[in-house]
Amino acid sequence: MPSELACNFMQIKRTDAGYIAFCEPELKPITPDWFTFDYWQDLGDITGSSTGRYTTWFVDPQHITRHKKAQWVLRHYYRGGVMAKFSHDSYLYTGLKRTRAIAELTLLEQLFNEGFAVPKPVAAQIQRHGMHYRGDIIIERIEGAQDLVAQLSHAPMTDAQWQALGKLIATFHQRGVYHADLNAKNILIGNDNFTLIDFDRGELRTPSPKWQQANLDRLLRSFNKEKTKLATLHFNDHNWQQLMAGYLQA
Repeated sequence: MPSELACNFMQIKRTDAGYIAFCEPELKPITPDWFTFDYWQDLGDITGSSTGRYTTWFVDPQHITRHKKAQWVLRHYYRGGVMAKFSHDSYLYTGLKRTRAIAELTLLEQLFNEGFAVPKPVAAQIQRHGMHYRGDIIIERIEGAQDLVAQLSHAPMTDAQWQALGKLIATFHQRGVYHADLNAKNILIGNDNFTLIDFDRGELRTPSPKWQQANLDRLLRSFNKEKTKLATLHFNDHNWQQLMAGYLQA
C-alpha cells in the first residue's frame, strides 16, 4: 500500500472516563464527543445511517479535518445473543488491548497497512464504568459501496466477480485473519472491488482448515438465510461454487 495512504502508528489518549486510540497525529484534539451522534448532529454533519440490529451513522468530518475528503462511519458496540438481555452495551474490562474497540482498531490498522481490503481505521474509544466499559469506533466509509445483500437484491454478480470474492477471502485466510462474523452484509462491493468490514472479535490466528472452513460455512449460511427472506435474491448453488473455485485457486 502506498505510504501516503497508510495509517500512522496508533496513539493513545487518556480521557476522564477512559481512553481514545487514533491513527493519525492530526486527530490529537479528538474528544469523547466525537463518538456521539449528538455532537455530529449539532454540527449538521450526519449524512446518513445504516440500520441492522442497531444503527451506525455516516459522518462528514469536514468541520474538524477540513483537508480530508473521506466520510466516516461511527459505530457503537452492542451485545448480541443471550447476554444482550442483561446488558445491551456493557462489557467486562480485562485490559485496554483486550477491549473490543481497541482490539478491532488495532487489527484494522495492521491489515490496512498490509494492503488488505478493509476500511481505513480512524479512532476508537472506551469509557470505563467500574469493572465494565462501553466502546465506539470510527472508520472511513467506502465510497460508493454497498453490501452484498443490497447488491444481490437488485442485480446478479458475474462468475468472475464470485471468483474474485473467493480469492479475496482466501488471501485473508492465508494471512491467518479470522473474521468472527463473515456474512453477506459484512462484504461490500463498489467499483467492482470487494471490502470486508466489521472485524469486531476478529483476530490473527495460525491458519487452520478447521476455522477457515467454519468461516466459509458461516458465509454460506448467511447467503441462504438472506435467500429465505428474499426469494428473488440473486444467489444460487452455482454462485457458491464459483466463489469456492476462486478460493481454491488463490
